[in-house]
Order: sequence, then C-alpha cells, then structure tokens
Amino acid sequence: MHPPPRRPPARPDTLAQSLLHAVHAQDFAGTPDSWHGGAAITHFPSIDLAVALFPPGQPPRFANVLFSREQPQGVIAEIGTRGSALRNVRFDRDLQDAKGNSIAWQAGRNWRQLPWQPVTSRKASPGTLRFVAPYPASLLKLMVAVGVGLALDRGLIAGWPAALEPMMVVSDNDATTELVALLHRVGVIDALHARFAELDLATLQLKDTQADGGWRNADGSGVGHIHMTAWDTVRLLWLLDADAPPAPWLPAGTTLLQPATRDHLRGVLQRQQLDHVLSSGSLREVPGWLSGLPDAPAYAHKTGSTDNYAADAGILRTAGGGHAIVALLSNLGARYAPDPRCATTWRVPALGAAIARLCASTVKMAG
Repeated sequence: MHPPPRRPPARPDTLAQSLLHAVHAQDFAGTPDSWHGGAAITHFPSIDLAVALFPPGQPPRFANVLFSREQPQGVIAEIGTRGSALRNVRFDRDLQDAKGNSIAWQAGRNWRQLPWQPVTSRKASPGTLRFVAPYPASLLKLMVAVGVGLALDRGLIAGWPAALEPMMVVSDNDATTELVALLHRVGVIDALHARFAELDLATLQLKDTQADGGWRNADGSGVGHIHMTAWDTVRLLWLLDADAPPAPWLPAGTTLLQPATRDHLRGVLQRQQLDHVLSSGSLREVPGWLSGLPDAPAYAHKTGSTDNYAADAGILRTAGGGHAIVALLSNLGARYAPDPRCATTWRVPALGAAIARLCASTVKMAG
C-alpha cells in the first residue's frame, strides 16, 4: 500500500480521498485540551471514520479512513470490493489501569511501552497497520439493543423492554444495566457474539459484562473489553437499514433481525435526543455553535461520549434523496469541548457538515 499524500488534493475524486480531505480541513491537531490549560492536543487524535453512500441508481460507495498519533496524515483502509472486513488494519485493544482509568490517552504516555493486544484473533497480513481502537462509550448501547432484538426474535422475551427507549434516546446508563442483565438472564450474550462473527463483524464485542448488568470499567468490563470499529459499525447499521441495498459481503438473503424487529430499532434511533457529536442540534444555544449532520429523525443514530471519547453512528437521509451510513469513533471526548454542555470539540460537527455536503454532492452526481 502506498502512503497517502501529506495533504489530500483540493479536489479529491474518490470517497476515501474526500474523507481524508474533510478530516484534514478541521485542523484536529490544534484542538485545545482543557486538561492541559487549553494547550493544543499533545498528539494527533485517533479518528476512525467510515461512510457508506447509496447513490440513487448506482452501486454503494464506501470508505474507511483512520488517523492517530502514529498515522497523523491518515490511512485509507483496504476494503474488499464487496464490503468485507478491512485487509490492512489490525485493531488493538484500548487500555485501562488497575484503577479503571483510560491510560492510552494521557498526555506524554509512551505507546511503545504499553501492553497492546489485538481485538480479534484474525492473523495480520504483511504490511498491516496497527490502530488502537478507541472505546465506543455509549455507542456500545447499539450492540445491547441488537442483543435485545435477537432475544425477541428467538422468543426469549415476550416484547420490547421499557428500558430500550431511554437507553437509546437519552443514553440512560441505568437502563443499559437493566438490559445487559436481561441479556445475561436469557443467555443471549454468547449468541450475540456468535451472530456478529457469522456476519463478519468480528470487532463488535460486548465482552466481560456481568450477570448483574455491569458493563463499566469498575465492573471489569468497559475500556479494553468492549469494542467497536467504524467500518463494522457501518455494516451493522447497514443490516438495520431497510432502505439500503442487500449487504454485498454476505450471502443473498442474510438478515440480522426479523423485519419488524429491525424497523423498530431504526425507529428508536430516529427519536434520538442527543444531537451533540456529528450532529449538533442539541447545542444551538451554546456560543460558537456550528452545524453538523442533520439532527434526528433525518439522522437515525446513537452517540457516545466521556471525558476521553466521542463516538456517533447512524443512518442518514438528507433533502434531495441523500442516503448514507456514517460511523465515527475517536478519543476526542469532553476534555476537548469548548463548553461544559458540549460532548466534544466543534471540529467534530464541522466534520459532520462536510460529510453531509459529500452525501448531497453524490446525489447530484448520480442525478
């Protein structure tokens, strides 16, 4: 694989190049860090960004780009023509210490001294690049919701639990604990992992959660145990999107959930009230506000954020017939936010706005 240019061209002609250009345009290297007196971020942040576009009357287009302190200029992931798993990236587990603190993102932390382990057992090919997968934060609740849907489809529960809506719409942590405990009680955790593996989504992992519903660092789970990557998250949402074409990496007719179950989960995503990462409607009253992706319901999505992490993924429909799936995982959490009401730097919704423009331009070109 040839290294990407130091700066993507001003008029990129591929989706991957367009995403590289969009990330570089936000100057993430200059992001202020409140934990260090507002000085610029110590290392270029880790950004895992994947997009699938569905131009009217044309085959899907998709790309995944990744940035980190080790790859500040960005790397284009190699995706098979049919949308299979990445070929040139090895994802390593995030890390926490004995006190449950995320340690990879501490200023001055020497990554060469950390005990990295791969997220999956898939053998890396020569030339594979290492990327430390940032913790998905509350984006992990998308996996929990899929597990609940799987339990419903298998007749293990009688109906949708009331906790689903608050978990997904306002990211209620107590509701998440209740539903993780439910998945353990009905024996779906292992089945969920098996289903993800069957669907070639090996980096989606809800590991080491507890029978009482524990899923946080203090429970022996959380950072370094629960994993998601942008491309596998895009492909998970692809299987929840009835308007998307059949998943090209799977045999014809393969489904994740029954149609009614799938459509219910998408409906819950459309009721999202936390438009504060790639979309920004929840923050309109904050000084310096910047628009991002359209808010829900046009962007049916789930966010995740902590001091160290910001993530967002969903199904996007825009005016004029634009249709895309977007996923972002990053270490750009609230410590980089310009205001206590924000989940991340304004540079992230600005990136969302660039993705929305890209989606719109694809529709125009298709027309």
